[in-house]
Amino acid sequence: MPRFPKKEAEIVALAERMADGLLRNPNIYPQPPFRHMLIRIMTRRYLEHRSNALAAKAAAEQATTTKGQILEEFIEAMKADIRYAENTVDFDDDKLKLLGWAGRKDSMPLAPPGQVRLLEAPKQGAGWLMLDWKAPAEGGKPNAYKVQRRLRNSGNWGDVATAISTEATLVEQPRATAVEYRIVAVNKAGEGQASNTVMVVL
Repeated sequence: MPRFPKKEAEIVALAERMADGLLRNPNIYPQPPFRHMLIRIMTRRYLEHRSNALAAKAAAEQATTTKGQILEEFIEAMKADIRYAENTVDFDDDKLKLLGWAGRKDSMPLAPPGQVRLLEAPKQGAGWLMLDWKAPAEGGKPNAYKVQRRLRNSGNWGDVATAISTEATLVEQPRATAVEYRIVAVNKAGEGQASNTVMVVL
């Protein structure tokens, strides 16, 4: 059984065929609920409104484009006045506030990261393991993380990898011995406090 079309162009094409068929075959379809002339009138009415809708859409798109261009010009004009005002009053905050602006603020110095949190070793196998952890809740934003290792209770930590995300997979690790791992967050200001340690035997 055929399905009624969903695309508008296909609906219009079907309407034209129906109107033509009703007109040419009155002996077969003598009293349709909507005669061929009504179908044609409805088709013309739809096409007229579709044309109006397309024109309105094009006008709206052009209006949006024009608005964007005017806004860009507006912003550039305001920025030019702001630069002028900043240079005129040498970034004096009180005087710039008269224009709704503000002077330069001293940038906050970057702080070292805080302590890495919740270090775990959720996956491990023969000579390899995966570590994951949470970024510090305090301090400056880390640029990277040092993965450090030592034989259990040896006291000598050494860097074994660097990660830029909060996880790392290490391969070719010591086997059949207790090994401890920890993570240290670092940035340009320095290093944070080391995380908790995890002990594994691979």
